[in-house]
Amino acid sequence: MRISSAFLLAFALAACGQQATPAETLENSIAGPTADDRIECATGAGTFARDCTVERTQSAEGLVLTVRRPDNGFHRLLIVNDGRGVIAADGAESAQVSLLGDGRIEVAIGGDRYRLPATVKAKAAK
Repeated sequence: MRISSAFLLAFALAACGQQATPAETLENSIAGPTADDRIECATGAGTFARDCTVERTQSAEGLVLTVRRPDNGFHRLLIVNDGRGVIAADGAESAQVSLLGDGRIEVAIGGDRYRLPATVKAKAAK
């Protein structure tokens, strides 16, 4: 399922009362450190467990997240500012993003699912 920019913007406005783009929303929340950089993931038809790690790399295209599975497989996601939130950074498979409603998004790609934080950081007033 694709998330419309209007839906993400409504989520951002409801969360902080200020405007933030989807990419700013994700970059601000994901770029910050977590206790051990682990996230919940489910591979194939498996259940969710806090078994995957996230590495962050700044590229010419923007912030790239490399999400590593317990079996050493990985997916690379690019944070974009066009209403989708994140896309597959490489490969033939597309990423499907959905809001979970509890400050997280779920990204499905290649039969795997990842739950990433997506809280809004207030944008500085100009």
